[in-house]
Amino acid sequence: MVLVGPYNDKGWNQAHYDGIRSVLAGMPQVSFEYVDKVNPADRPNVKGSQVADDLISRGAKLVVYNSDDYKDDALETARKHPQVTVLHVSGDYAWKEGKNHKPQPNLGNLMGRIETAQHIAGCAAALGTETGKIGYLGPLVNDETRRLVTAAYLGARYCWETYEKKKPEQLTFKVTWIGFWFNIPGVTLDPTKVADDFYSSGFDVLMTGLDTPEAALQAKKASGAGKRVKYVHYDHKAGCDLAPEICLGVAYYNWAPLYRSAIEKARAGKYTSEFVWEGPDFRDLNGEASVVGFLPGAALGERKAQLGAFVLSLANGLDLFKGPLKFQDGTDFLKDGETATPQQIWYLPQLVRGITGPSK
Repeated sequence: MVLVGPYNDKGWNQAHYDGIRSVLAGMPQVSFEYVDKVNPADRPNVKGSQVADDLISRGAKLVVYNSDDYKDDALETARKHPQVTVLHVSGDYAWKEGKNHKPQPNLGNLMGRIETAQHIAGCAAALGTETGKIGYLGPLVNDETRRLVTAAYLGARYCWETYEKKKPEQLTFKVTWIGFWFNIPGVTLDPTKVADDFYSSGFDVLMTGLDTPEAALQAKKASGAGKRVKYVHYDHKAGCDLAPEICLGVAYYNWAPLYRSAIEKARAGKYTSEFVWEGPDFRDLNGEASVVGFLPGAALGERKAQLGAFVLSLANGLDLFKGPLKFQDGTDFLKDGETATPQQIWYLPQLVRGITGPSK
């Protein structure tokens, strides 16, 4: 496994590490090696494909790349080592109906349809804010992060109108992009400072799309100083443990089902290229089989019942990627009654109107 950040970051990378370790706990005959912090700051001039070459030279038969940034490394590895199964998380080269299809029999893409959990996270933020000001700590800007911020906003707007009985224009939803998935001193904005700036300027709920827990850590600090603030965590199931009393919940990935399926196919010699973008299992949203989930936090209090009603609406078919919706520049994203296709959601070119913050 080639990880873009630290394996124990309490976020994106730890969710992958924990997910595959939980699967391999039931496969004692399979050995596991990983290299973490494979990024330009921690390992200058080291490519993901170089790390994979080394792992393969030591016997690896399956390689996982866990970041969108590795898309070309994954393709290079798959072409160079056709007998090795290569899994790339969040890419789209294996998507036959996608824009960037590059057929390669031993290369597959995995992703959780976290947009649904982001709807729930946005709803929790709307139910938890006392000021009507929700901040979003964003990483870099690309199709993936635009669609996740938009999904969170759509959930927040729906619950703001439906349960708070307030108008959308009374809700402030702002994203600040730091420039990467986590802090790189001298390269990105400092997420600690960005989080502090949100909390000190009247935003009482902060969501995050980073791999790391600055939103939670700075919320805990601000709360300790007497501010009435809360946060919504992302990526890792244990995110509320960082500051339980002020956590509204966590939208998280459970990678184990996807890894188990791919590893079993590869071991049986039956793995073929596939694009997997799997949503939640609403029969048990936080069960072992659900690839994405949302754990409500203690800070929701009595509002947990309203969040539960919203989740039930989603389970029964509520689609928030439905028109009328306009992009930030005023052009139509979806006309009245139109429902977004998977491609329109995956390749979202702009944030939607109602979100403050740049789309590029």
